[in-house]
Amino acid sequence: MPATRPALIALTALAPISWGTTYAVTTEFLPPDRPLFTGLMRALPAGLLLLALARVLPRGAWWGKAAVLGVLNIGAFFPLLFLAAYRMPGGMAAVVGSVGPLLVVALSALLLGQRPTTRSVLTGVVAASGVSLVVLDAAGGLDALGVLAALASTASMSTGTVLAGRWGRPDGVGPLALTGWQLTAGGLLLAPLALLVEGAPPALDGPAIGGYVYLALANTALAYWLWFRGIGRLSATQVTFLGPLSPLTAAVIGWAALGEALGPVQLAGMALAFGATLAGQTVPSARRTAPVAAGTGPFSPASRNGRKDSMDLTGTALRR
Repeated sequence: MPATRPALIALTALAPISWGTTYAVTTEFLPPDRPLFTGLMRALPAGLLLLALARVLPRGAWWGKAAVLGVLNIGAFFPLLFLAAYRMPGGMAAVVGSVGPLLVVALSALLLGQRPTTRSVLTGVVAASGVSLVVLDAAGGLDALGVLAALASTASMSTGTVLAGRWGRPDGVGPLALTGWQLTAGGLLLAPLALLVEGAPPALDGPAIGGYVYLALANTALAYWLWFRGIGRLSATQVTFLGPLSPLTAAVIGWAALGEALGPVQLAGMALAFGATLAGQTVPSARRTAPVAAGTGPFSPASRNGRKDSMDLTGTALRR
């Protein structure tokens, strides 16, 4: 398989682009201070919809794996993300979240024994620096709890990203089912927590209902299906470095829809972050892996792909 596949990369990129709209939707349309309820409304309807479409349930060890991935990528990530969005400006949360690629590199070294490359680290630093230039001027003051929530959400998603790449998916199971498992598991975790911590659901007006429908369908069901599909077919670096597209999208929305200014510093930061995103889509030819045999796609277990590591940071193994 080629190291870069423009169509697949473009489709996977639609996920972080969609996620870049989350902060605006949350602050403009949704009830305030309801991170658990908002996470629940984003995850569970989308998960049940995908389960109904896929009609496949986990088997054996995948009940536990789906639960772990559901907690990391959904159940913990969603409420922490919304808590950060409620407590501090989206720009500051985006800066904290932009360290995600560096966390993935570090966690891959820690959990998978993969040595980080100088190139991946430098590209991650450039991406985070570019995002910082875009949003820091308008980020506002620091909120300690908000910063901790943003860091924790980034760490949770990064860990889930590494494990999703490591475990792949069981034979005969497509990304639609795998996405549905995780969203449902995360939503079921959030349901009792939202009731216990936040109480009864709030009254919803028309904009709030529309916001939740958008988050559940386009921002979650479709976006996460595209994301986990990309995890199975692209390398770790390629998928991870699509992440800066999310804060860049948020900045563009702020400029186009909310009247926020983009000066020369912000434009330079956007160029840096976008350049790092493009650089993250290329891999050294010496580390490219051969095409896998039919029926053993990149989502299948590492042993069936003839590799000891199923998440090569610099090759075309499987990813995110």
